[in-house]
Amino acid sequence: MSESWSQGTITLTGRPVTIARLQAVEDAGLGSLERLPRSIRVLLENLLRHEGAGGVTRADIAKLAAWQPQEAQRSEIAFRPARVLLQDFTGVPAVVDLAAMRDAMASLGGDPARIRPLRPADLVIDHSVQVDYFGRPDALELNTQIEFERNRERYQFLRWGQEAFDDFRVVPPGAGIVHQVNLEFLAPVVFLEGDPRGAGQQAFPDTVVGTDSHTTMINGLGVVGWGVGGIEAEACLLGQPVSMLVPDVVGFKLHGSLSAGVTATDLVLRVVEMLRVHGVVGKFVEFFGAGLASLSLADRATVANMAPEYGATVGFFPVDAKTLEYLQLSGRDAGRTELVEAYCRAQRLFALPEDPDPEFSSVLELDLSEIEPSLAGPRRPQDRVALQAAATSFDLALPGLWNGPGELAEGERRKRVPVELDGRSFELGHGDVVIGAITSCTNTSNPSVMLAAGLLAKNAVERGLEVKPWVKTSLAPGSKVVRDYLAEAGLLTYLEALRFHVVGYGCTTCIGNSGPLAEPIERAITENDLVVLSVLSGNRNFEGRISALVRGNYLASPPLVVAYALAGRMDLDLTRDPLGTGKDGEPVYLSDLWPSSDQVQRAIAGSVKTSMFTERYGSISLGDASWRALGVPTGERFAWSDESTYIRKPSFFEGLTRDPVPPSDIRGARALALLGDSVTTDHISPAGAFKPDTPAGQYLIERGVAPGDFNSYGSRRGNHEVMMRGTFANVRLRNQLAPGTEGGFTTLLPDGKVTTIFEASVAYRARGVPLIVIAGREYGSGSSRDWAAKGPYLLGVRAVIAQSYERIHRSNLIGMGILPLEFQSGQSASSLGISGREEFAFEGISTGLEPGGIVRMRAVDGEQQISFEARVRIDTPDELAYYHHGGILPYVLRQLLAT
Repeated sequence: MSESWSQGTITLTGRPVTIARLQAVEDAGLGSLERLPRSIRVLLENLLRHEGAGGVTRADIAKLAAWQPQEAQRSEIAFRPARVLLQDFTGVPAVVDLAAMRDAMASLGGDPARIRPLRPADLVIDHSVQVDYFGRPDALELNTQIEFERNRERYQFLRWGQEAFDDFRVVPPGAGIVHQVNLEFLAPVVFLEGDPRGAGQQAFPDTVVGTDSHTTMINGLGVVGWGVGGIEAEACLLGQPVSMLVPDVVGFKLHGSLSAGVTATDLVLRVVEMLRVHGVVGKFVEFFGAGLASLSLADRATVANMAPEYGATVGFFPVDAKTLEYLQLSGRDAGRTELVEAYCRAQRLFALPEDPDPEFSSVLELDLSEIEPSLAGPRRPQDRVALQAAATSFDLALPGLWNGPGELAEGERRKRVPVELDGRSFELGHGDVVIGAITSCTNTSNPSVMLAAGLLAKNAVERGLEVKPWVKTSLAPGSKVVRDYLAEAGLLTYLEALRFHVVGYGCTTCIGNSGPLAEPIERAITENDLVVLSVLSGNRNFEGRISALVRGNYLASPPLVVAYALAGRMDLDLTRDPLGTGKDGEPVYLSDLWPSSDQVQRAIAGSVKTSMFTERYGSISLGDASWRALGVPTGERFAWSDESTYIRKPSFFEGLTRDPVPPSDIRGARALALLGDSVTTDHISPAGAFKPDTPAGQYLIERGVAPGDFNSYGSRRGNHEVMMRGTFANVRLRNQLAPGTEGGFTTLLPDGKVTTIFEASVAYRARGVPLIVIAGREYGSGSSRDWAAKGPYLLGVRAVIAQSYERIHRSNLIGMGILPLEFQSGQSASSLGISGREEFAFEGISTGLEPGGIVRMRAVDGEQQISFEARVRIDTPDELAYYHHGGILPYVLRQLLAT
């Protein structure tokens, strides 16, 4: 930071440290800090520190300092996060793109070494472990062994990236889940850069963008950060700012405290429900109020984690005394805690009980004492249902989940079929829970719910209860610290007695890596069209995500996961019906097993220790023997192999020229898909397993890969050939252009032939026909998957028109040069009479697009013509520049070539 009007200092252990002084804004008469939400203050500091660099002007600072809660037209700012966070599913394709950009730079006469991270980046390998083995003591060892066998090539590639790029750190597999590792170890909260012996040091807030939607978990620690697409993250790594509109900030005021028996999971499901109704897409949410004091840091992180589920960019909790306590507990050194407190107090980022409430764009209020035990499901995280109503709710949802012929008759509804498994006989029916998974950083980061699960398991074992034999159980902690404190509390043995053995330290079931069900159970499900369920302590429960055979998924706290594994069914009212019969012959109820709040707090106090964090994270970068034994490719540029089925040089930069080709109007286009509401990135770019008869499966078989070695779509994201074949291949996708089908099918037009979406795209490409996608509300909700934009691009999609978009996916589409358009308010494909079988023309693209402008459209089917206008969902001038260059990465590459 150069000498400027905003520069100041704080004293840290007797030495001066430079800061971009927020008080300077008030001193200059630009605005009042007191009235600004603290999340806006963090953005303001970012502009102050970068004034004069990359387009940040005094006018930008003045505009943000005068932020108004309600403003018709928000201004654009260039935000520069301090660091970038990646996980391996999104990180591998990011590194693949960087490697390909080095090749493209060389082919255009530039220096390939200029393609390198200009911001610190951490990649945590956490998405690749799958639950192949469970319910046995050696499950962790066996799953880890298989993980390395499947992913050796990917891991070698990441080792190459670690050597080839400076400021790029890889956390080996088996360490934990990226967001929990970030919370417990990676996040500094306040950065301190520079040499104290030279020009001095500078302090500034930790800010982060990550290639995973749930990067927002770090908001619970007082860090402003959010998920972006891999494409945008790559540009950020290469020095580009994040172009964003100054957000509205919704205040969420908390009162009181949680009642006995109520968990942070119950709280976050209610928050998701409330904020989805309120509408916070593209907005910041900031929590405040007296109720904050009653929430632990881990509780706050649980609520912040699910910001994507309630639709917000961030779910921010300011730094306060609880933050400092957590930094100490998690083993950050005393100097770090001192720095965070001194900096945040000096910058008025530290929240104190006596502080006046900031001004917000709108305010919601919630009394924590009113929260009740809950689940969410069976299809969306925002569909909360009270525990006492879960059985009734499922009964009402069952007909919509069933995929059998005709109407679901009463006899069919109550049908149960015999199954034999491992010498045991039982019956399986609709509503049975076949997966019970304690998984995901959302909850495994929180000792209160994890120890509650252990205490409930202890009580169940002592009463003589067992998990039902048809339930696939798993325990996948987000860090090894969790196992340590469960063992220290003497509770791990009880979880293992109920077959909740540790299966891996990664996302597992939450990302779709639930692994196969037992063959007799799979056969019973498929032959009888059974609607079976999963209950998991995760954050996502979209259709087809958890398992292709499981039609309904419920999010729940870890102790409720154990309870439903004991019950084995969703059609029980756990508040009134017994979970089973104890060894004394008496019925056992959930209330008999549920631990008291005092028991949970005593367990936390006696078992969660700072030494566990310091010991586990002290050697986190070493990895196990398998990681250390990996051969590491060398060289500035990656040596691509034509034989690889995991890592392939992508085609995104083929034929790239030094100057961009202006975009043209679209004529003679056909719809590849006509989709309804709430189509998620899981529908567009699935992450789970796939079958041999799919286009992706056929591609791998043709190259000698056995079906048992397919791995998952997520693990194959470094191979664009697999991913383009898997685009729109979710088994639950319903394309209205192929009525009566489920999965990745469409109708090739004008032929009228029903075929796979991939095969249709190949035929259209051969004919020179551009493609579009038509969708309803909330298109692209869910995970921040860049392949949900890359895949359609490779299939030939030029534009998407939807009723509304989720924030990250809209950005990703622009990042790949796909034009996002939005129906005018009150309009939809249905209201306009569009069948999807028309030929489409788009006018106004070549004559000068503007952010938020209009494109004229025509849909022609024989003699019938429908004319209408759509709004351009390019929101900022920078996004328009990216689109004109054919995407953000070509734009960045050309910028680097020009300098």
